[in-house]
This record gives sequence, C-alpha cells and structure tokens, in this order.
Amino acid sequence: MIFKRKEKKYRLTKEQKEALMSRISNKLVPDKYGKKTICSLYLDTPDYLLIRNSIDAVSYKEKLRIRSYGAPNGKEKLFFEIKKKYKGVVYKRRVSLWRDEVFNYIESGVPPIDTQIMREIDYLMKLYRQPRPDVCILCEREAYLTAEDPNVRLTFDENLRYRRGFPDENNISEGTPITEENEYILEIKTPGAMPLWLANALSECKIYPRSFSKYAHAYIDIMKQQN
Repeated sequence: MIFKRKEKKYRLTKEQKEALMSRISNKLVPDKYGKKTICSLYLDTPDYLLIRNSIDAVSYKEKLRIRSYGAPNGKEKLFFEIKKKYKGVVYKRRVSLWRDEVFNYIESGVPPIDTQIMREIDYLMKLYRQPRPDVCILCEREAYLTAEDPNVRLTFDENLRYRRGFPDENNISEGTPITEENEYILEIKTPGAMPLWLANALSECKIYPRSFSKYAHAYIDIMKQQN
C-alpha cells in the first residue's frame, strides 16, 4: 500500500473538538476502522538514531514502524511501514504481514515476501544496521472521511501514551501519558488543498496547526528519565 498526502496536526481541548464536530459532523462518514486502539511500534537503534535524525531534520524525515489496529493478537495482520516526510508531504509505504512473519524477519533478516515495498523496508533495515522494536505509541482513534471526498481523512487521537514493546489484550490500556487528560490530537490528511468549509470551521473554533510528533515526545520523556 502506498499513501502520499499532506498532513496537518492540531492539539484540541475536549470543548474545541465538540465545537468542531457540531459544525462538520454532517459532512463526515466514519472510516472503516471506526474507533480503535492504535498501536504503533517504532523501530530504532540502541542510540535512537532514527528519532534523533527526525527531530533534527529540516525537510526530510523517515521512520520504521509496525502498526496494529487493536491489540496485536496474531489473529489479524500487522502493517510494517516506512513513513517519510519531505517538504511537508507525507509518504507512507507498507506491507501487510502476520505477526510471526514480522518478528521472524526482524530476528533473521530474511524478508518473508518479495515485493518492491518489502525491498525498500529491507534496505532501510540494513542501512540502520537492523534497528529493533522499542517504543510503542498507543491511542484511541476516532477516524472519519469526508462525504464529498474519501481521500480527505480526519482522525482524533485521545489518551496518547507510550510503553516499551507491543501490549497484549490485558494491558493495552496501560502506558505513560504523552498528552493531557481530555486533550485530542487532530490530524487532517488531504491529497491537496483542504476543503474551504473545513478550513472555515477550524478558524471559527480557533483551532490552529501545531507540530506534534508522538514518538519524539515519548523519546524526550525517556531521555529525561534516564538522566
């Protein structure tokens, strides 16, 4: 799967989210995932080279991660992803693999499938000398598409937290908080310009873009605890 789009992030209070939804809910349809716990397990080197490069980067960033929708219980496939950002445009390339395939590959270095995207993942794994799964970012995500254009997507993430390694069904709600209580991270993903009605609604609610990297916030917290 390949995605290319612009992404803008916003930090919202509960009141701002409710005000925004009161204005735009009639223009939205639920995404196929609906409301789910999202688990994003980032791969990195022992000295956190990937996230340090991402924090320091001006125009280009890249990350490797494994994502699941809900607890990764082995009954559904995971997404092994490359996420890149260049001059404000996000490129996401991912393959769908079973959990055993993912972790056997990480241990052995032998790709489970032969596709273009898998070769790109394998190239980065070798470039960074086999980074390991480390920090997992979790949140409850509410996802929508716009009725007029399904390529325009809005996600509201709440209860952002991090932990080391994938959770299971018994501890998926646990983790160290990244955001405040009743705070939401809104991401608006578009192939081009944002719809005017959406831009106007954001302005009416005094909601403005703010840079926010979930993994970077977790990394900074981890560094504080180690010092």
